[in-house]
Amino acid sequence: MWGTAVSVDVRDGVGAASLEAVFDWFQRVDDLFSTWRADTEISRIARGELRLEAASPEVRVVLALCEEVRRESNGAFDITFGAHERVPPHPGFGPIDPSGLVKGWAVERAADQLRAAGAKNFSITAGGDVVVRGCPDGESGWRVGIQHPWERDRVAAVLGVVDLAVATSGRYERGDHVFDPRTGLPARGLSAVTVIGTDLALADAYATAALALGNQGMSWLADLPGIEALGITDDRVVVTTPGFGDYRIA
Repeated sequence: MWGTAVSVDVRDGVGAASLEAVFDWFQRVDDLFSTWRADTEISRIARGELRLEAASPEVRVVLALCEEVRRESNGAFDITFGAHERVPPHPGFGPIDPSGLVKGWAVERAADQLRAAGAKNFSITAGGDVVVRGCPDGESGWRVGIQHPWERDRVAAVLGVVDLAVATSGRYERGDHVFDPRTGLPARGLSAVTVIGTDLALADAYATAALALGNQGMSWLADLPGIEALGITDDRVVVTTPGFGDYRIA
């Protein structure tokens, strides 16, 4: 789904209906937010066919959250980047494109659904975004690997996390798909950024914003409360925030 693999690993006795409801939710998110389809609400809003006030509550919540992150990042995260005249046309780029936040937001809401259904120990992974609750039996935490940007059969680091979210944004997977909204030019300086936080929607957006900020991205993340991060520069230098080592186990 969403052009990536989505997996749910539940270690509790949760019924099949609860898992089916999670994937039904993921389908609804695609129906609302996909920039690849002309019939979604986000595409209709971008064309002026649907007023924001008439959109679904989920759309209004996500767009409001995107605006908060735009202000917090001083414009490095901006869902209107696709309308910038200097950004070349690209399949999947929309005039309004919340993709840098909505995947993490959707997975976080799915975690809420599983918790409400009685699950206590589970992980949900969607591409480079992971949310975990509890921990597997006999373990001190969930092990989350960070994809190495250039060596596809290796990980750059392994984290041990409990009740946290991990989001990775990188330029290695799909080339120049992250742009600096302030200039309209492709992001440079950082090849990959991984963010650890308590909310996957924000971790997802922060990773995207840091990638757009380039050489200033890691210092910006270091100033955010409750956030730890790892960045890999275009020169293949690993940079981390002060508390990142608390989660790194390999």
